[in-house]
Amino acid sequence: MNQDFLIRIRVFMRSILSLNTYVDIQATNENIRKNIAFKGPNVYILFFAVVIASVGLNVNSIPVIIGAMLISPLMGPIIGFGHGLGTGDSELLLSSFKNLCVMIGISLLASILYFLVTPLEIDNPTELLARTRPTIYDVMIALFGGLAGTLETARKEKGTVLSGVAIATALMPPLCTVGYGIANLSWKYTIGASFLFIINCIFIALAAYIMAKFLKFPNVNNQPNHAKYKYITYIIIAGMIVTSIYTGYNVIKENNFLKVANKFVRKNQSIGKTYIYDYNVNTVNTPYTLELRLAGESLSAQTREMFYRDAESVGIMRNQLHIVEDATIQFEKFNETEIVKNLIQSNEEQLKQRDDSIRVLNNSLEQYIKLQLPVKQLAAELMTQLPSVKDVVFTRGERMTRQSDLSEQIVVIVYSDEKINHEEIDRLTQWLKVRLNMENVMLINM
Repeated sequence: MNQDFLIRIRVFMRSILSLNTYVDIQATNENIRKNIAFKGPNVYILFFAVVIASVGLNVNSIPVIIGAMLISPLMGPIIGFGHGLGTGDSELLLSSFKNLCVMIGISLLASILYFLVTPLEIDNPTELLARTRPTIYDVMIALFGGLAGTLETARKEKGTVLSGVAIATALMPPLCTVGYGIANLSWKYTIGASFLFIINCIFIALAAYIMAKFLKFPNVNNQPNHAKYKYITYIIIAGMIVTSIYTGYNVIKENNFLKVANKFVRKNQSIGKTYIYDYNVNTVNTPYTLELRLAGESLSAQTREMFYRDAESVGIMRNQLHIVEDATIQFEKFNETEIVKNLIQSNEEQLKQRDDSIRVLNNSLEQYIKLQLPVKQLAAELMTQLPSVKDVVFTRGERMTRQSDLSEQIVVIVYSDEKINHEEIDRLTQWLKVRLNMENVMLINM
């Protein structure tokens, strides 16, 4: 009974997985040959698709890029190349390769022209950059996408698989990125995108080769040197796989470092009175580095050491962690005795400054008092000595002669009913000099 059950399971699985009733060998051969042709409308369609894809890459528009991939006729010659390799049809293989080369040339020409004349420039061309670092994942997408596309080509009832394959394998964007790199003389874009495009072409062709063998398409063998082409293709495929694995390993390592760095920054966003206000992860050069910019209080030697140890615990080595304290302040710690001492010293300095200010003010006041004249007393004394005096005016001025420097002078103007004689004026002048203790005194009678 167990054996009957296993037989039933095998029959059931064979009925599900069998493709014989769904595949038309003759129609598939004709369809593949028809799709590799590149002339007439296909030339213009390819040119238009390249321009659309270039615009999409230029403005970081994913929907536009997808639309260009659906329009592009690039898939036909690639599948034809793999099918010709699998069926031993060297004529189909060479014809597919020739048409593919022409398509690539036209695509590069269109994309270069576009990027030379476009006025659009963006600071962060993410869609262009995404086509410069192929990995093993791109190999898997191209391979399984090619398998699906080839099987859809061989199926009697056609569906929408080819559209999905065109989007998934992304032949047009890397080719346009190569054109961008050439137009801007950037080897980074040119080499990286070229590698991605070649990977997609080779592994879509490999998928077509596998499906030709799996579906048991009849061999043609119309060229004696077909085996040579096959071995050359195998060598190229092996080289692409090894290179893709290496770049894929680097991408995984880069992503892991980014994840660890972000986790470390979140965990140590604030350390005491210090905090991380900005950080930068550099994965361009090796070893990868994490640069932290700190603000607040400067890290002590002990805190800095703990910081490094915490980084090492998550896999970030000391030489990978760069700490920049460009917005920190060094705070000094005082004990109580130092605080009291500083307060006393500050008070003493303030008292000294106050005493100096008082001394200067007193000196100024004394000088001002000295300059004041006892006007009322002097006027009364003059009027007592000269009864004819009605009014007295005292003025202060400055005097400069040829024989002496600038000096202060007191001028006394006396208004009287009678004219005062010169002898009396001289006497009063001498009296005022003694009375005021000043040499430069002048008395005028009006």
